[in-house]
This record gives sequence, C-alpha cells and structure tokens, in this order.
Amino acid sequence: MAKVKGAIVVDTERCKGCSLCVVACPLEVIALAKEVNLKGYNYALQVVEDKCNGCTSCATVCPDGCITVYRTKVE
Repeated sequence: MAKVKGAIVVDTERCKGCSLCVVACPLEVIALAKEVNLKGYNYALQVVEDKCNGCTSCATVCPDGCITVYRTKVE
C-alpha cells in the first residue's frame, strides 16, 4: 500500500480563528498564526510541513469551508 502525504491550504482571509481545526487534527500540524488577517482574526495554518497525512478532519470541522486538503501518493 502506498503512503499518502498531505498538505492543507487555508483561505486566510475567510478564516475566523475558531481553532476547531487545531483541535480536530490528530497529528497536531495546525496552529493559529500570531499574525491577523484583514478582519482582525488569527488564522489557521499548517505549522509542521511533512507530518500531515491528508485525513481531512480539519476540513470537515471547518464551519466556513476555509480549508482545502491535498493528498499525494509517496512511493
């Protein structure tokens, strides 16, 4: 079975910093940024690059649909 490597892209201007994705991530690769977006919210971002497995837990719990998950097979 091929391994899967994942990565997330967050629409930082739509993110309200609710941190539901941070709690939902089983591998703890998401955190809230210290910076704020134009609306004044600390947005979510992927802080650990190579640990995401693309499980989509973060995208599933995001109430605003700000997270897109990408998966690639690794040989």
